[in-house]
Amino acid sequence: MSAYAMRLDAVGAPLRRVEVAVPSPTPGEVLIEVAACGVCRTDVHIVDGEVPARLPVVPGHEIVGRVAALGERVEGVAIGERIGVPWLGGTCGRCPYCRSGRENLCDRPVFTGATRDGGYATHVTADARFCFRLPDGIDDVAAAPLLCAGLIGWRSLQMAGDGRTIGLYGFGAAAHIVAQVAIWQGRTVFAFARPGDTRGQAFARRLGCAWAGGSDERPPEPLDAAILYAPVGALVPAALRVVRKGGRVVCAGIHMSDIPAFPYADLWEERSIVSVANLTRADGHAFLDIAGAVPVRTTTTAFPLVEANAALDALRRGALDGAAVLVP
Repeated sequence: MSAYAMRLDAVGAPLRRVEVAVPSPTPGEVLIEVAACGVCRTDVHIVDGEVPARLPVVPGHEIVGRVAALGERVEGVAIGERIGVPWLGGTCGRCPYCRSGRENLCDRPVFTGATRDGGYATHVTADARFCFRLPDGIDDVAAAPLLCAGLIGWRSLQMAGDGRTIGLYGFGAAAHIVAQVAIWQGRTVFAFARPGDTRGQAFARRLGCAWAGGSDERPPEPLDAAILYAPVGALVPAALRVVRKGGRVVCAGIHMSDIPAFPYADLWEERSIVSVANLTRADGHAFLDIAGAVPVRTTTTAFPLVEANAALDALRRGALDGAAVLVP
């Protein structure tokens, strides 16, 4: 059986198509024939050297596919079953974080598409314990962004607390999913796009956001919480200035530019800043159940797998509504 992947050989280099042998699953793993793989902002950070990775590596951690083979000792998964593979590809299970239900902070984690090969390929292996069943009624391309934009978005929404007014900074793949969930929960959502990005603002309003404007604008009322998906450190003090007393600013990205100095008065009155790191399997199960109930409808632009570099560039330039997805 022929197979190929789009591989990153060096930081800053374009991904290169390479012919590969179909991998064989080791004990505990499944072999997946990839049907779709989302293109995440983290992939851009890996290519640009802002997030460390084991090179060479095949990126991609929003994988949807069907099980083609089972390694030894795999239970509860059937050949032909559709599953999803997320960013968190494995944990040690022994460190204090794993033992206390915080496997997202594992001391020895495995990350799909960074420390093990990911889904920019026709085939990939994955630890069966860290794969998810996907909601019915959503096709492969539409399901792919749920595996990171959705999962990390869900964790960031949970960390924002139960406030009724939520601001989302950076209206891309994660925000367009989280907005749907928050509105379904009965919250009021305000969307902040790049200044002058009228297309992005209109996209947010079409999804039901009560207001959409530039990240340099103030919303119509103070926020209970703000979630930052844009990797721009200057947005942290900007968001602090528009959350009410006791409000929270959640930094949801794996990478962000430096946060500039700001006066203590902007933080005072029990405002707080928190970050989101990775996800747990419990997050995944909870979110995917909710995604099916809402139901979440993702907006996607599909690219052939061989056009992975074009997809990454489009994401880097902010040229897409929603998410980019690669299709072998």
